[in-house]
Amino acid sequence: MSDRPWPAGVGRSLLPEVDSTNAEAFRRAPQCAGPEWILAATQSAGRGRRARPWASPRGNFYATYCMQSRESPQSLALRSFVAALALHDALSAVTGTPEALALKWPNDVLLSGGKVAGILLECQSGLGRQTLAIGIGVNLIGHPDAAQVEPGATPPVSVLSETGQRVTPEAFLDALAAAYARWEATFTTMGFAPIRSAWLAHAARLNEPIRARTGTTDHHGIFETIDNSGNLILRTPQTRLAIPAAEVFF
Repeated sequence: MSDRPWPAGVGRSLLPEVDSTNAEAFRRAPQCAGPEWILAATQSAGRGRRARPWASPRGNFYATYCMQSRESPQSLALRSFVAALALHDALSAVTGTPEALALKWPNDVLLSGGKVAGILLECQSGLGRQTLAIGIGVNLIGHPDAAQVEPGATPPVSVLSETGQRVTPEAFLDALAAAYARWEATFTTMGFAPIRSAWLAHAARLNEPIRARTGTTDHHGIFETIDNSGNLILRTPQTRLAIPAAEVFF
């Protein structure tokens, strides 16, 4: 454990291996008395967005924050921005390089322009409440080969490759849990407005040209902002689009 205080009322489980931390979170949810962080040393079936496999070598960070709520699915989905801000703070704390970090809509964190972390939100309903699993993967010491990434996608990097610093998953969890607790408190007491403002302050390519792919359609335009629902607002030559889900390319 580090010298960072662990958030009160939040569980903490450290596991040698799971199929995926999100899947483990849903298995544990019926017995959970409160929110819990689940950290695994490795995953045998890790996954990213759109069910893509997520490579899980030992030494990188694989964790899920599991919580139960009676909020709407739309409100729970905004936790992706809460998690992104927590990741930004935790990475800033452990590397001391906040100027090198940026947040890429919808769910990635960039370090020196490369993807260092990703977020996967999944939700299950039952007994009048929602179980939310916020899966987080961070390339602490290794990253996939750039040749494995789709052409035009953000190349992967690691904390070690970009900063020369070795951070253990356990130490990173301590920093992340503390940061997440702060932003979760902001969200629950003040709503999305301060989360949105803070996220935009760290947004990658804001007011610059991007490409947003929805299904098989590419939209080219200026990344203008995110709205009060977390949608990407893209200004194209023809119109102004509110995009709820897409893959973004620079």
